[in-house]
Amino acid sequence: MDGVSASFGTHRVLTDITFTVTTGRPSGLIGENGSGKSTLLRILAGLRAPDAGTVRPVGPGGGPARVGLLHQEPPIPPQDTVAQAVAAAVRPARDAARAVDDAARALAAAPHDERAGTRYAEALETAERTGAWDVDSTIGATLDGLGLGGVARERRTGELSGGQRARLSLAWTLLRAPDVLLLDEPTNHLDDSALDFVSATLRSWHGPVLLASHDRAFLDATVGSLVDLDPAPRPHAVTVDLVGDGTGTGIGVTRFSGTYSQYVLARLDERERWERSYRDEQDQLRKLRATVQEQQAVGHSGRAPRTEARAARKFYADRNATVVSRRLNDARTRLAALEQEQVRKPPRELFFRGLTAADHDAARRIRASGPVLTASRVTVEHRLAPVSLTVGAGEKWLLTGANGAGKSTLLSLLAGRSEPTGGSVHRAPGVRVGLLGQEDSVSHADPDRTAARVYRDLVGEELAETVPLGTFGLLAGRDENRPVGELSVGQRRRLALAALLADPPHVLLLDEPTNHVSLVLATQLEAAVSEYPGTVVVASHDRWLRRNWNGRHLRLEAPAV
Repeated sequence: MDGVSASFGTHRVLTDITFTVTTGRPSGLIGENGSGKSTLLRILAGLRAPDAGTVRPVGPGGGPARVGLLHQEPPIPPQDTVAQAVAAAVRPARDAARAVDDAARALAAAPHDERAGTRYAEALETAERTGAWDVDSTIGATLDGLGLGGVARERRTGELSGGQRARLSLAWTLLRAPDVLLLDEPTNHLDDSALDFVSATLRSWHGPVLLASHDRAFLDATVGSLVDLDPAPRPHAVTVDLVGDGTGTGIGVTRFSGTYSQYVLARLDERERWERSYRDEQDQLRKLRATVQEQQAVGHSGRAPRTEARAARKFYADRNATVVSRRLNDARTRLAALEQEQVRKPPRELFFRGLTAADHDAARRIRASGPVLTASRVTVEHRLAPVSLTVGAGEKWLLTGANGAGKSTLLSLLAGRSEPTGGSVHRAPGVRVGLLGQEDSVSHADPDRTAARVYRDLVGEELAETVPLGTFGLLAGRDENRPVGELSVGQRRRLALAALLADPPHVLLLDEPTNHVSLVLATQLEAAVSEYPGTVVVASHDRWLRRNWNGRHLRLEAPAV
């Protein structure tokens, strides 16, 4: 990828992006929500043309490459069965096996034909690369590895849960065995065993792998280098701010060899150096501009020596004018050079201002006493095994468990969004419960309405006036007036969180809150949960979050089939 730029209308998303991904340890693609990760992957996959620049996927032997892209939105038609989706995925491998047979017959018929021998060798290489001889075992290993081994092959994909559809999309992409593999948030909806399977699969992939992910532990375990789309300190092609530029706009890239944990420390250090360089350079510019103004104001008479001899006065005045002119030209030259190559101003970074940013008196308002939620032997047929849970005021709970264990189902029951088939749920009188589900409130909004308008629709005009969307530090100001249909999945997730927090509830229920959000926000959100004066129940697969969890913990077991 060389010099790639892309925009949505007047909104610039990517500017002068140049980097190369090679075979070996996978590369991670990171950046703020809306920084253009998904757009960049679509450009690399050939699904969108860049506004400028070139992309060249290189296959084996330097020829064209087969590129596979895992979308955040599943590409499989809902009317297809699981078996049909799998068959479509392995069709290139089946075709490769047949091509070997055809080439072998042609070579047998003309054993001295050099072209027939070349075609056979090429067909054999393609078949080996796509795993044509191990298709059936690979299908079983992939479906089992992603927790789909128990799903009936005759089930229509539209009948699967959201998590199952996402995992089937990932299985479909892996089974196609493309030469270049591009993955957009591949770890959503994966439990520990599935994460380990995917990490091992990607580390041994036969071609280049570029993956965009919010999963910090997965990045640490899987990638050997990172491409950061957040603005670089001194972009090669950009020396001034661009129209529409701001937080999260990819201007150049930062490449880093190492793990995500190592990069976090290196990035903090780089940001400090960037800010220091910018401050020092601005001081230089101010001094040079002042020098230019001062020298321009100097006249001959002001510099002439005090002498009675006219000849002497003229002599000194002329000499002084020459000195002043030389100093002025020198200052102008240095000023012009510095202004042309100056360090770009570090952009204001989005910073989540906490779960109670909308209400500074929330600590008093949302404090309750005694149990606020009680689930007694609650169950949902085929979705949630009997479970009991008592959540006290101010407690922080983490729900974990394999896919299909019923974490989302339990949160829905606690929120009163659904009813159990057995047992009961009790919410303390007067306690308000808010749920950030995986299918959030923004998912069904009119895609042509702006983020600010959707926010007002969700929270009401009066509350939106009192608590503006910008209160939370979740969306950049320029994105508030963009249609929600143009926002990334992560940005829509941020908008839903803002709407939930506009009037902080006594009990916050968060279903996979770090899914789709940037790595920075995920870290800030974890800190905010521990500081929330109300009660929080989180369901998460995020291994980084679980490692650092200090609250209470409930592991759910999958219901018997």
